[in-house]
Amino acid sequence: MIYIHVPFCRSFCTYCDFYSEVAALCRRKEDFQRQESRFQAYADALSAEINARSAEIDSSVNTLYIGGGTPSVLPLDVLDTIVSAVREASGTVVFDEFTVEVNPEDIVEKGPAYVEDLLELGVNRISMGIQSFDDEILKWMNRRHDSATAVKAYHILENAGVENISIDLIFGLPQISGKKWKETLCKALEISSRGILPRHISSYQLSVEPGSMLAKMVAKGRWEEADEEVCSRQYDVLCETLSQSGYHHYEISNFALPGSEALHNGSYWEHLPYCGFGPGAHSFITGKKGEAIRQWNKDDLDLYLRSAGGKDFSEVQERELLTAEQLSIEQVMLSLRTSKGLKESVLMADCNRKAVEKAFSDGNLIRLADGCVRIPESRFFLSDRIISDLL
Repeated sequence: MIYIHVPFCRSFCTYCDFYSEVAALCRRKEDFQRQESRFQAYADALSAEINARSAEIDSSVNTLYIGGGTPSVLPLDVLDTIVSAVREASGTVVFDEFTVEVNPEDIVEKGPAYVEDLLELGVNRISMGIQSFDDEILKWMNRRHDSATAVKAYHILENAGVENISIDLIFGLPQISGKKWKETLCKALEISSRGILPRHISSYQLSVEPGSMLAKMVAKGRWEEADEEVCSRQYDVLCETLSQSGYHHYEISNFALPGSEALHNGSYWEHLPYCGFGPGAHSFITGKKGEAIRQWNKDDLDLYLRSAGGKDFSEVQERELLTAEQLSIEQVMLSLRTSKGLKESVLMADCNRKAVEKAFSDGNLIRLADGCVRIPESRFFLSDRIISDLL
């Protein structure tokens, strides 16, 4: 299971705190050439890191996910360099699931030929950040596309032959009325030019992340978060609407048509090992003595490039050895985000028994036929609170 972090965006979204640097559209030839050179330097450094850490790659879960940032800003030859390095290091030619994140405006700008090239590269799943179908909200988010561009991009993807498309939506804004949120969901379900539902929909509650523009706006009193009742109501509408359309609510923020659940992200929630490459990427790996290690690269592209030049990534890498208690807590937290839940025996061993029994009596946990327990969908919105009480 491999994750590649692309640290480039055309602009920064209001709410985002993921590591990236601005790679604006260039009008002058010299600026364009400078940017292309930086893209290629990143790909070469990434290839060096992947090669240096090839022994860490666990091929038991055969997925590749290129995220960011905005991978769709990269030229095809740069993506090709990255994918070739992954294939050589992992010994994998065809991935069971190969996802690339894209933005609508990039797909419209580059057109069907670009999408066909992605498919030729081996991509079999596209995750597109739409976030909203309301142009005023998109403008507030500092997104570079409007609603019409999102729809056009989706049509380009499906007409070029992409069968597995996932779209992202955001809820929990005070400026989204109940009517507007319902309209957003209806537009998402009707986005296909062929009358086919998107295979996968991820929907996240807006949160104020440290370091984001939104956090600065809140600190200056220029914006206030929606209250919990508003967010809860929007989440209920989300769950009800997608359930009625046949989606499986398999994780707190993720919905899929049966059989289209994300393999890559599902492996995170199952607490399986993964390798993350690129500045800002995280990994969960097994050490030489069988110990569990959390490893991450610093959020610094220039440092990353210098490390690659010296063929020594120790300066950019940080890690921690996870204790048995940390692993148990993570397993509970990740598993209870999903519809599968986890074994009741594991929950009893890792959590306060009285708290578990109270959660059952309060209806915050239910038993499944396979011996697992889960948080019922009707309580998913309260999951953080429920899990905290258990631990």
